[in-house]
Amino acid sequence: MGSSESGRTEIRYAPYLEWHHENFLEVIQAKRDLALGTPGYSPFSAHTDIALDVAFFGTGYLISSFPALYDMYGKFMAGLDIEVLYDQIYEDTVNAVAINNLVSAEAVLLDDDIDANSIPRFQVGMRDINSVISSSYVVGKAMIEDARVKSLSKFSAELKYRMIPVASDRWRGHLEWNKGVVMSYAEIMKLYYSAKMDVDNYNYSMDVKHLLWPFTVLEYQRAALGALQGATNTKTDVAGASTAAKAISGALAGAAMGAMAFPANPAIGAGIGGVVGLAAGLLS
Repeated sequence: MGSSESGRTEIRYAPYLEWHHENFLEVIQAKRDLALGTPGYSPFSAHTDIALDVAFFGTGYLISSFPALYDMYGKFMAGLDIEVLYDQIYEDTVNAVAINNLVSAEAVLLDDDIDANSIPRFQVGMRDINSVISSSYVVGKAMIEDARVKSLSKFSAELKYRMIPVASDRWRGHLEWNKGVVMSYAEIMKLYYSAKMDVDNYNYSMDVKHLLWPFTVLEYQRAALGALQGATNTKTDVAGASTAAKAISGALAGAAMGAMAFPANPAIGAGIGGVVGLAAGLLS
């Protein structure tokens, strides 16, 4: 280090260091000119933004094109009369066309059996006692018909009685289906907003890196100019998402994964996942 008469302080290094530093700066300048030679060029200029809405909903659609979450809840849960639903399912199950067809088929089988077996045996017996034209013959045929009606009624009652648990299972399944639709709709919306924050952050980050590319290159040259001063902290990359954005995105993603990991109690799973995701977002 030396000083001149004008009071200017000049710091000098060993000649071999200054010579190598000068050659190094010439290389850096050549690389800088190569990197900035084409106006508007950067490694990020060919980047194409990810179209999240197209990936989720298709071309021309947005999330606002579909029913709101509360609308789905009102349609599938809040506005559902479970008693009316049970009556409908009970009627469709117990008195279904297939059940009535089975009863009709049983009636045909009973009629065939009576005509082929019961009536002929009854007529032979009445003939043997010479009572074909008596009132006993009429009473006997009436008793056969009464047995037929009772047997058919018993078959129909037992068959429909066995269908009552089936109707109840269908009713519970319908309620679970409605609940599942609302939960799945909510999960899709949470996944969309979580992915949207990440994708928007990525798209904006690429655009900013493209615009700041000249300053990024010059930052490297600035570091090269001060190389003889020793190690220094340099920033050569564009900042990514803010801490708040990372925290919110992590919380939403964690809540979505937690709810799916605990299907028996999705609320607890979402809470645990949200806390873990928030912590991960703050620490990243």
